Amino acid sequence: MTAPDGILLVDKPAGITSHTAVARARRALGTRKVGHAGTLDPMATGLLILGVGPSTRLLTHIVGLDKTYTATIALGRTTVTDDAEGDVTGGADASHLTADDLVAPMAALTGDIEQVPSAVSAIKVDGQRSYARVRAGEEVELQARPVTVARFEALAFRPGAVAELDVVVDCSSGTYIRALARDLGAELGVGGHLTALRRTRIGAFDVDGAPIADALPEDAASLLVPPARAAARILPVVQLDDERAAALAHGRRTPALEGESGVVAAVHGDRLVGIARVSGRRLLPVTNFPTADGGAA
Repeated sequence: MTAPDGILLVDKPAGITSHTAVARARRALGTRKVGHAGTLDPMATGLLILGVGPSTRLLTHIVGLDKTYTATIALGRTTVTDDAEGDVTGGADASHLTADDLVAPMAALTGDIEQVPSAVSAIKVDGQRSYARVRAGEEVELQARPVTVARFEALAFRPGAVAELDVVVDCSSGTYIRALARDLGAELGVGGHLTALRRTRIGAFDVDGAPIADALPEDAASLLVPPARAAARILPVVQLDDERAAALAHGRRTPALEGESGVVAAVHGDRLVGIARVSGRRLLPVTNFPTADGGAA
């Protein structure tokens, strides 16, 4: 049988880690070679993109794509983790807040902003994950990072001493929705934290129709997006003739044609030969994709 090769979209339920979802995909597909393009916290649900077989090489080109989330923010309470899994650290009565009060603070957190990531994150501080330092009782202060929040929009507001706000967020890779919840609460003077999070989109990939990660069917291999089709959703496509395909497959540069530019998905028929970069009049290999049997072409 041909080893599985492609991109698998799964819907992670709450309560399991992304690594557990990967392990279940490995069992369902009968292969150890499965990786992911960015994790979700155990409390979060939604889209995980898994690379299977040689297509794990595509993940590095997927992980930096922009994303869409839906989330619920509790206003009036702060936690040590900036989400519902951490101990409460403070807050103030939010009963006076109205939906109109949210407009200006949410606008201030939209666009190109400097965001301080949540201390309970996987960012390394002196070689150790920030979340490990926090759990060990240390106080961690991370540096602000530039991120882009293209949309931070209220969907529903439920007033109360601890008010609830449902939002949708379009953002660049590296944006922390927990930090948005924390910062919105700070802007409003009452504190805030995240109580629910769902990732619905990564680049051109959507969670709609994706199988639940802990209930993959026996024919899970039939759900794989073929490498060439997956790459075409990430990058412009360049069709190669036999000569250019053979050269690129073996790691050699080959002439670029008029109109070809930037980083592209180089395909031969319906097969992904590699990710390539146009430099001058040459097409240079960036990432090669062997055939499922391990060959280069």
